[in-house]
Amino acid sequence: MAQLPQSQEFTLRASDGLFTNRANSVAESPARADETATYSVMEEAVSREEERTGGGAAPRLRDRTAACCHGGAKMALLAYSLGKREINHHFTVRNAKLISLAAVALLLVFHAALRFYGGGDSCEWLLSRGRYLGENVWQPYGCMMHKYKSTEAKTCLAEKRVAFVGDSRIRQLFYSFVKIIDPERAEDGNKHEDIFFQDERSSLKVDFLWYPEANNSMKERFILWTHEASAKPDAVIVGAATWSIKLHGGSSETLQQYRANLTAIAVQLESLAERGEVYWVLQDPVNEEMLSENRRMITNQQLELYNEAAMNVLNNSKFPGRTRVKLLAASRQAALETISQSDDGLHLPEGTRNVGAMILMNSVCNKLLRPIDGSCCQTLPPPNFSQKLSACFFLGSAAVFAVLHVLGSSHHRRPVPPDVESLEEKKPATAAAPLGPKAPFQALCRMGVIMAYFYLCDRADVFMKEQKFYTHSTFFIPLIYILVLGVFYSENSKETKLLNREQTDEWKGWMQLVILIYHISGASAFIPVYMHVRVLVAAYLFQTGYGHFSFFWLKGDFGLYRVCQVLFRLNFLVLVLCVVMDRPYQFYYFVPLVTFWFVIIYATMAMWPQILQKRTNSSGMWHLGVLMKLLSLLVFICTFAFSQSFFESTFSVWPTSKLFELNGSIHEWWFRWKLDRFAVFHGMLFAFVYLVLQKRQVLSEGKDLFNLGEQLQNQNGVQRDASLHLCGPDFGLHSHPKHSRLRPLRVQLLLFVVRKDVPGAVHLPVPHLARGRHQGNFGPHPGEPVAQRPGEHLHLRVRGARGLPRHQRPGPGGHPQGQRGPAEEAGGRGGRQSARAAVDQGRAADARDLMAAD
Repeated sequence: MAQLPQSQEFTLRASDGLFTNRANSVAESPARADETATYSVMEEAVSREEERTGGGAAPRLRDRTAACCHGGAKMALLAYSLGKREINHHFTVRNAKLISLAAVALLLVFHAALRFYGGGDSCEWLLSRGRYLGENVWQPYGCMMHKYKSTEAKTCLAEKRVAFVGDSRIRQLFYSFVKIIDPERAEDGNKHEDIFFQDERSSLKVDFLWYPEANNSMKERFILWTHEASAKPDAVIVGAATWSIKLHGGSSETLQQYRANLTAIAVQLESLAERGEVYWVLQDPVNEEMLSENRRMITNQQLELYNEAAMNVLNNSKFPGRTRVKLLAASRQAALETISQSDDGLHLPEGTRNVGAMILMNSVCNKLLRPIDGSCCQTLPPPNFSQKLSACFFLGSAAVFAVLHVLGSSHHRRPVPPDVESLEEKKPATAAAPLGPKAPFQALCRMGVIMAYFYLCDRADVFMKEQKFYTHSTFFIPLIYILVLGVFYSENSKETKLLNREQTDEWKGWMQLVILIYHISGASAFIPVYMHVRVLVAAYLFQTGYGHFSFFWLKGDFGLYRVCQVLFRLNFLVLVLCVVMDRPYQFYYFVPLVTFWFVIIYATMAMWPQILQKRTNSSGMWHLGVLMKLLSLLVFICTFAFSQSFFESTFSVWPTSKLFELNGSIHEWWFRWKLDRFAVFHGMLFAFVYLVLQKRQVLSEGKDLFNLGEQLQNQNGVQRDASLHLCGPDFGLHSHPKHSRLRPLRVQLLLFVVRKDVPGAVHLPVPHLARGRHQGNFGPHPGEPVAQRPGEHLHLRVRGARGLPRHQRPGPGGHPQGQRGPAEEAGGRGGRQSARAAVDQGRAADARDLMAAD
């Protein structure tokens, strides 16, 4: 974000007077600087002109200053400046951390209270309640439900038997459950008969047994399973009620008989539940208006009575030490919102049936497979040895820090006042005192607190969790919030080179922020956002290739220290997370990806012969050697990209397999690597071409193209004119903005420089500058002729020559003092005067051409 400059100087040459003023915001106090800068500068300039001319030119100057600095633009500037200082004064980084810490503490207390009073069994949450996040996207209360695939289901249910017992509604649930295992399975069984499914490869069996009523026949089946261990299913899903209502007209006697039969069956169900999973499915609602005549007696009121009877019997049938029969009520809650879509009013739509089947699959398989995004029905795993060791390490660091703090053995350096504009400490003039022994332990304590918070969120069940579901608000609201917040927190750039370190760091930071919000909000489901994020990832890898190639090409530092420094910077946090969270390295896939490409870039540049920019100065043939290296890298990439088997066999070899395997497979690493496989190569190639052209002076660098203010020279004596400090924001002129120096004038100035191809002074006519409708515009209103007064020009100087160090001030020829320009290098010491004369003649010709064009 652009900031008000420390010192701005502009020159205005008028036909009837000259005047000068300079304003320095550093000289004023922070509370008054922004408030008075706009007023005092202009008023002082006008007062001086009144004293010199006797008031003759004052009206025109007041009109001109009013056009520049009065009105809504001035009020917006003052509001922005004062508001920015006020926000920066109160909402600092330290205060933000304190607010975050307080919010985390409150959330811990809140969730602990919910678990204490509402029960902490996530499996019960899964089976009992939830809500729809979107179409057919079910969110259980307080936990995440994993969407199982066929391979996962077969792995979980291998060599197991699952039995569905009940009526036509249970048969629907059976088919939805089977389709998770085999998506190609058709619903081709007879309606009122038993149906069997078997997967020979995994040796799993799923059966449906037709028992439409809870009666003695159902009881005898359960007794058989109880006495014969070989025939006992590993999971039983049972439910029935609608046929009892239909056959007996919904009488109260039938309800009493249903309760009695269920009481006898409950004993057998409890016995089965001791060694397996038993679920009683509560009756889903019906759409009474769509029911046929022979089903009119099945009402929602009747179904509620039967559900209450089942819950009372099964909940009261428990004895101490017995396993509870689980009640599946979540599918009933889901059906309340979708029963209107039923074809016959009785049977559920396919999406709702799939929700019930997926709930059952999570209840049965989550504790076995422990999926990352399925926290329901998962118990907290005991910490392993590495996790215990890391906990002891951080606790030991906290103990040492506490001892040092009590003993007061650390020597604090004098606190440095923070820069309210950038929220960074201002560097003192002298070197800072060395850090005391307490500093590293304090940093380890902070990191330990952060890791503990991560562990509670990700690996523990302290906080309630919700699965990802994309909405525009969940993605764009955090992004807009950060963008608005960034308006009030900015810093000045010190470089203007193309893709300099500050620019690429800021670019990478914004990309990482967008990618983080993208992953949290599940925005991959929205194709436009997904495509843009893919561009950001490719751009990040492009900058990786550009940055590392540029460093090795210019510096030639291939030492071990440099390699370890980069690898440490990239991997330290991820390695700590792998230990604390007990995750594989490939789980944080982006860091292995960037690390891999850094190693490839290093190997490409460090291999014999090591070709650097210094070596190419002696002979241009070395450029062919670099191109051959890049061509070899391209062949290497294509070899891996077009042969998946070769890729997987290479990275499946120990010890690389420990770094790139995820869940025992290298496929995830292959997928991530292949997406942007050429981005790093393009970044290296671009860096090579750009640096070579820059060295050959084919391309201009920052000071010749972007830092125009440092090159604006006097063509017709205008530099000796007085200066008028105009309102920077009205014209978009800033001393050190992050991305551009002259915003509204950027296109016009660059076009002129490109057209002239001479880095000289730029004089722009300012017709009708005093008119309000042209406030902030250098040019007439569209359709209005240009009326230029003789000698009326605006000379723009973002940084005057006097504000530069002596060795950087422009000397003859427009070059810094102590440096020789191209003309001087060509002519030698004896040809300096002729070179200067040629440059002056060229500038004068450029000025005449510009005035003629104007």
